[in-house]
Amino acid sequence: MRQDSRLSGVLHVLLHMAEQPTPQTSETLARAMNTNAVVVRRIMAGLRDRGFVTSGKGHGGGWMIACDLAAVTLRDIYEALGQPGILAMGNRSETPGCLVEQAVNAALGQAFDEAEALLLQRFGEITLAQLSADFHTRLVEYGGALPSETKHEA
Repeated sequence: MRQDSRLSGVLHVLLHMAEQPTPQTSETLARAMNTNAVVVRRIMAGLRDRGFVTSGKGHGGGWMIACDLAAVTLRDIYEALGQPGILAMGNRSETPGCLVEQAVNAALGQAFDEAEALLLQRFGEITLAQLSADFHTRLVEYGGALPSETKHEA
């Protein structure tokens, strides 16, 4: 099963955007996310609807951070993305009348629900400002300049 990396990708570009004083185009952000600009525009529109980013058209236009990084959590971004599935595993449903399948699904379902609740709680405790601070700590430890293999225009 393919992993959904939208949350990671969006957090990645949001932190890059926070480092930039000028708007970033969808094309630039798409390169950083390794995706298509149309996908970026669709994702960013959802973030704009929540007030996390703004957009400008025309020459010099693009996307900019519009929120206080300390006030936005990973859960906020997760929810703005439409709450994509967290767990790759799920219950089998080929024979819903089977009592064994029902017992297995009940146990797994409860465990899945508890794991998801715990993860969402943790997402709500981590802010974009904390991620940014971690980036800056890593940058200082690296000597203040990004290594060429980690640079991309975003």
